[in-house]
Amino acid sequence: MTRLLGGALLCVCSLGCYTPHGAFIEVDTAIISDATDYVISPGDELQVRVFQQEAMSARVRVRADGKVSLPLVNDVVVAGKSPAVLASELQIRLKDFINTPVVTVSLEQMRPLTVSVLGEVVRSGVVTLELGSGVLQALAASGGLTDFAHRDGLFVLRKIAGQPAPKRIRFTWDALTRGEGPASRFTLQPGDVVVAE
Repeated sequence: MTRLLGGALLCVCSLGCYTPHGAFIEVDTAIISDATDYVISPGDELQVRVFQQEAMSARVRVRADGKVSLPLVNDVVVAGKSPAVLASELQIRLKDFINTPVVTVSLEQMRPLTVSVLGEVVRSGVVTLELGSGVLQALAASGGLTDFAHRDGLFVLRKIAGQPAPKRIRFTWDALTRGEGPASRFTLQPGDVVVAE
């Protein structure tokens, strides 16, 4: 009888319990970048102004390789940097050509935020979202979770520069729908992948 009861509990637990496999970090412990620092991405259009140097100023679109071409400095890697950081780097590079250059970089047009949504959602694929959108908006754009989705098995895969494997950040349905805490403040970035297991 005890063996039968234990087997029944094991069966119920296997249907209702969820244990994620593989390495991950909880969203509560993930470092969330400050949403006020916009990170330049391929497809963005930038205005680079060099004070009192109109010939060196340019309006450029970030190529798929994350670079732009600018007068005198040629190809410059800009993807993954904030406009302020890029302006500082350009000032340093232009010192060979101009005495005390003053550079400003402004974002003229943003590339739409696109992320992939995979797994137990109604429609897997790439979705386009407004900047500042989170995991709930991505799931809603994919038609929501299927009946087979584990409410505690929601992940965001995010590539981090210099790391071979993407960071796997775990969310729970309860944390997302409460609308408070790190899960509600987490914003998606271009190239993120949302996975519902």
